[in-house]
Amino acid sequence: MHGAPGWPGIPARWTSSAKTGVGTALDAGSRVWFTLSHGIFNEIYYPRVDQACTRDLGLIVTDGQAYFSEEKRQTQSTVTTAAPGVPAYHLTNVSEDGRYRIEKEIVADPSRDAVLQHTRFVPLQGDLADYRLYALLAPHLGNQGAGNTAWVGAHKGVPMLFAERGGLALALACSTPWLRGSAGYAGVSDGWQDLQQHRQLTWLYDRAENGNVALTGEIDLVACGGVFTLALAFGVNPAEAGHRALSSLKQDFATTARHYVEEWQHWQRTLHPVPDPGSGTSDLYALSAAVLRVHEDKNFAGAFIASLSIPWGFAKGDHDMGGYHLVWPRDLVEAAGGLLAAGSLPEAARVLQYFQATQEADGHWAQNMWIDSTPYWNGIQLDETALPILFLHLAQREGALAGSDWRALWPMVRRAASYIVRNGPVTQEDRWEEDAGYTAFTLGAEIAALLVAADLAELCGEPDLAPYLRETADAWNAAIERWTYVSGTELARQVSVAGYYMR
Repeated sequence: MHGAPGWPGIPARWTSSAKTGVGTALDAGSRVWFTLSHGIFNEIYYPRVDQACTRDLGLIVTDGQAYFSEEKRQTQSTVTTAAPGVPAYHLTNVSEDGRYRIEKEIVADPSRDAVLQHTRFVPLQGDLADYRLYALLAPHLGNQGAGNTAWVGAHKGVPMLFAERGGLALALACSTPWLRGSAGYAGVSDGWQDLQQHRQLTWLYDRAENGNVALTGEIDLVACGGVFTLALAFGVNPAEAGHRALSSLKQDFATTARHYVEEWQHWQRTLHPVPDPGSGTSDLYALSAAVLRVHEDKNFAGAFIASLSIPWGFAKGDHDMGGYHLVWPRDLVEAAGGLLAAGSLPEAARVLQYFQATQEADGHWAQNMWIDSTPYWNGIQLDETALPILFLHLAQREGALAGSDWRALWPMVRRAASYIVRNGPVTQEDRWEEDAGYTAFTLGAEIAALLVAADLAELCGEPDLAPYLRETADAWNAAIERWTYVSGTELARQVSVAGYYMR
């Protein structure tokens, strides 16, 4: 065994939020979500939609002597979907110097915790034998770039690249067995450093322990004729991940991809049709609905995170994991409302059940939270307590709930309305978020929510509560001008207006 030098590697960071694709299988048997950017995989999430387990997975091209090209930095990438409204992707990456083209088909395995990349490497200058191709993977298991252990190994005699951390593991396998592999510490002894310096793998390290690690595997281009499939699979231990990677590779890629696409096409047929199919918006409508649907967790029904991304990832490390791969009640209502508008009614019921299970005892919802309802930030924003009330009303009007179901949600609404009345119209966190001011959006959400709650109180056997809620809403509505309109300021004089509404 040859352990890699340079522990623990450079400080771990994430990657770009400029995603060009997100995807997951609709089958609950697949608990992976993937993202794409700059022609390669970025964060891949497992076993929950809020748990990123990789930084990225891309390819490096050399000639073994003088040439070095990294596809995420030195190619022009185009992305298309396999079918309208289906988050299965075709990527074409053409090197900026015109020497090669890489074609990819990307899906998640509907039956397993694995993602698949079917790849064709096409020389545009020279022959296959003139090139060497390497896969470079940065594991960040369990939302953490540090503390990962990586090694070169095998499962049932099939060479694989492994990593594990904190009860999670991954395995990267290739349909054409790796020619060679290496595990190193990022920025010091990893494959990128080796290839950039030597144009081939010379640091064949077997293992890199407890650090910011990277795995590199060389693909046998001549043996596979330039066509191969990568399977990146996950599990609670290396054997489980290795089993899933091998099982995914044993199944014909075209069969797996067809299953993935058909599931999404079936779901798309449940949506409302585009009002004007000839307007050119049909594909955009279908893909927009799919992007929203991708963001729901498989085990925590109704838990939609705000985004499969880590904003400003290049500056974000292990101790700054906030951002958008969390549930924000505001974004959850907006995403669910979009799906409801598209005609996907089951999501509305699941979201309302999720709100029931995540409401705090005093009636509010956390500003943002992991999908198991653990708060991340500690602020309170009252629109995020008001919007679930409004969403219940919308879901009931749209027929997303059976006749008796929405009445069972009245206790949730009552607690939320009570919290708004006790703490509104603005909390300290609302003030901080908007620079010590009242916000029109929050005020509108609160007032409308209290009016909806008043109507529900009458329908649910508490008519005496309704007048108080309506009177409170009326009082706040009457104060909007006083709270949000200013006149006679320097800015008003500069732009020659009597006054204006403050955000």
